Amino acid sequence: MEHYTTVVQKIGSFLLLLGSLFLVRFISKRNGLTKDNSYTPFLFLLFLILFPSVLINTNIIIANFFILLSLRRLISLQSLITPKEKIFDASLWIFVATLFHFWSILFLILVFVSIIFHVSRDYRNWIIPFIALFTVLIIFVFAVIVWDKNLLLLVMEKAYISFDFTYFENVYQNIALALFSSIAVLFFATQLLALSNRPLNMQSSYKKILFSFLLGVGIYVLSSSKNNSFLAFTFFPLAVMGTNFIENIDNKWTREGVLYSLVAISFFIFFAQVL
Repeated sequence: MEHYTTVVQKIGSFLLLLGSLFLVRFISKRNGLTKDNSYTPFLFLLFLILFPSVLINTNIIIANFFILLSLRRLISLQSLITPKEKIFDASLWIFVATLFHFWSILFLILVFVSIIFHVSRDYRNWIIPFIALFTVLIIFVFAVIVWDKNLLLLVMEKAYISFDFTYFENVYQNIALALFSSIAVLFFATQLLALSNRPLNMQSSYKKILFSFLLGVGIYVLSSSKNNSFLAFTFFPLAVMGTNFIENIDNKWTREGVLYSLVAISFFIFFAQVL
């Protein structure tokens, strides 16, 4: 029975990762964050390969999937179509993600940032996230009472803060983090400098991408029982920033050289970590 449960869990994780790739593609294309290409899901996939620990952390896969659902609603808020529904949905998905990884709650900051950007004048919009919290709490308490009273303990045991970064099992995990950090700094810095050159109607969306990356880093820094899989929350915003970086390279050979280098390095470090 345990064997079948493990198989179902792995299949579920695989389907969620496929769903995450679809969401990454959908969000970037639908909101005009990148040109019509597949660089964003491609980079997202490379980051997954760079950190194989993500592939075995089911809770992170689930939490990140719900965060992507939330970002889908928050980024589309710029259209000002049904803003209250989008704020509620985004808040709801964040609180659901929090049940699987507590520090996902940091993304609630992005909800209020989005309200400031678009719909701050209506006081009711500031109340909606708390309504979403109340909704999730009711469902969670019901689940605790009916199914498993240990659910609350499972959530709260992840609410601790730890700044212990000495978790590496081998040198290649350390190399993977160092490489990822270097790429992240490059992509973030170039996109931050390019922000003022973006169309005015798109600047708020790119600011949300930058904010979401910083919040993803915050989750990694604060999380206890730390490992590289917690960086998954930075993958989407970094993939968008990386796509914009690559799209701005005029020379075709240079652009392809950057992509091939990222692929080669990612696969080399992947196999070095798992073998």
